[in-house]
Amino acid sequence: MWGELIQEVRVAQTGVQILFGFLLTVVFTPRYLDLQQTDKNIYIVTVVLGACATGALIGPVSLHRLVSGRRVKPQAVRWASRLTFVGLVLLLATMTSALLLVLRAATHDDYVPWLVAGVFTWYVLCWYGIPAWTRRRYESPSQKPRPEGRPPRKPRPEGRR
Repeated sequence: MWGELIQEVRVAQTGVQILFGFLLTVVFTPRYLDLQQTDKNIYIVTVVLGACATGALIGPVSLHRLVSGRRVKPQAVRWASRLTFVGLVLLLATMTSALLLVLRAATHDDYVPWLVAGVFTWYVLCWYGIPAWTRRRYESPSQKPRPEGRPPRKPRPEGRR
């Protein structure tokens, strides 16, 4: 479980770090001074979201390094999974905000919010909707996680309900 989670984090980490790096350079370009105040505000929000996403997605690696060998693997996996989920939500917000900024700078048309909303919906569908549907559709009752401290249910004998 830990190896799969870390591999997933590596993929997301690379993307968020590249995006964040590019975002940091925007303020140093001559074009930044020409942006409207609204676009500068969107930029600031985007950079902060990118920084938070980067922190959340690097968190599981740091967690693994600091607790490795201390016999807390189940708890570490649980916390790393939570950090990864939060990081992906923040990455979704960062990418949506960055798209809004770029499209506003490229065109000042009224369709930009609608286009961004469509892309946002696509992200949500791909990142959360399809995985949630797949999980519900194909997960057997015996695979569902049990509340902490409860042993798994024993199968009932055939014929008894």
